[in-house]
Amino acid sequence: MLTIKSVKIILFLIVACIIAPPAFSNPPVAKEQEGLTFHTAPKPLAVDAVTQDWPSFLGPTHNAISGETKLADFPDAGPTLVWEVKRGSGYAAPAIAGGRVVMIHRLDDNEVVDCLEADTGKRFWRFSYPTTYRDRYGLNDGPRAAPVIDSGFVYTYGVEGKLHCLDLSTGEVKWKHDLLDEYKLPQQFFGVGDTPLVEGDHVIINVGAVPNGPCAVAFNKITGQRVWGTNEKLSNTWGPSYASPIPATVNGVRRVFVFAGGESRPPKGGLLSIDPVNGKVDFAVKHRSRTYESVNASSPLIIGNQVFISACYGDGGTLYNLLPDGTSTEAWTSLSLGTHFMNAIPKDGYLYGVDGHGPLDCPLVCLNLKTGEEVWRKEVNFRETFETTNGPQKRDLGLARCSLILVPDGRFLCLGEYGHLLWLDLSPKGYKELNRTWLFAAGETWTGPVLSHGLLYVCQNSRDILHGSQGPRLLCYDLRGNAK
Repeated sequence: MLTIKSVKIILFLIVACIIAPPAFSNPPVAKEQEGLTFHTAPKPLAVDAVTQDWPSFLGPTHNAISGETKLADFPDAGPTLVWEVKRGSGYAAPAIAGGRVVMIHRLDDNEVVDCLEADTGKRFWRFSYPTTYRDRYGLNDGPRAAPVIDSGFVYTYGVEGKLHCLDLSTGEVKWKHDLLDEYKLPQQFFGVGDTPLVEGDHVIINVGAVPNGPCAVAFNKITGQRVWGTNEKLSNTWGPSYASPIPATVNGVRRVFVFAGGESRPPKGGLLSIDPVNGKVDFAVKHRSRTYESVNASSPLIIGNQVFISACYGDGGTLYNLLPDGTSTEAWTSLSLGTHFMNAIPKDGYLYGVDGHGPLDCPLVCLNLKTGEEVWRKEVNFRETFETTNGPQKRDLGLARCSLILVPDGRFLCLGEYGHLLWLDLSPKGYKELNRTWLFAAGETWTGPVLSHGLLYVCQNSRDILHGSQGPRLLCYDLRGNAK
């Protein structure tokens, strides 16, 4: 006969297995894979270097601000290339945790999830499933949303709305949803593109189930069962955007901010403040361009007890004050910084970001964070030489729709749209270039770089016309400083 104590022990073991699945006795071993080129081992980390995983889109703090220290400059030839691997189509950034790199891309008619060893590029496992997506604007047909790694699991969200929870150790499917089918949603302009958010026990997604809602949905991250869906009249007319839900603690309480708004006539969308426990909406404010072929794609930026949202196509950016009673007031609106899918970054009371749709007329801009006033703007261009069958040709290539990462010493790491990599000093005094190299001559470099444990991971999304027309790749560079 079981005693009460025995029952309690059994229940504890069951719950423990659900929350933290037991390790597999024979997990996959990383192996060489086709398309992998290993160049050289990375340098050892400095003893006092601060390092981080990068488990989700925009990094561990959801704002492209890194805590990594002891990062090196690089020569004109660029940082040392550790490894590179061929990849299929797509714009999704990789996620890194526990020495593993997870990327999602498309090969032929399959969406593919690969789990790689961070230092070598060798593959632990691969998971794939069919896709029939075709981009109506002629862009590539691969996934847009970055994987998310959390507590031994990987969450991926494909371009056709297929959500998977995979075991990080083995790639085994734990649960899945086909959200376009379940919510009877049409394809958006560029397919599905918002990265899920793991917050507490929930996976939160801006599904945009118009016309009757919910705008955002939460699933239990272990079981996949739906926990809540938002039920707010205004937001239930706002479709799925390409901005990702962002968590923050504001005024001492935890909230998730969803910037919704995809394809609709007339264009609709705006910002939601949501209680991640129950899906209750604190407030919803409209923010959307009047242009039909526009989307909200730049994720909310939380700065203390304020939130900045921005969109291009003439809509600009607005900073809101987040009040203790759960409401908000507008601090300022500026038409000087309308971000497309790039994110602005705050530093020392100023805001830095890329204004405009691009690729032309797409300058870096500095705003006074207190007032919203423009301090400076600069269109950055480089005169580059191309070798052609008719001899060398010169062309101006800009940073265009570039991505920024801020590191603790105040420098910005910048990846330009055409493959330029720079260290920048951005301040109210202006733009200052510290280092610059040209990694590859390929357009559509719209995927933000990923920085983890002194290594920089860069997605090349189209062919490199300078180096043998090499196709899409994931490249790993060594940015580690001296190990002294």
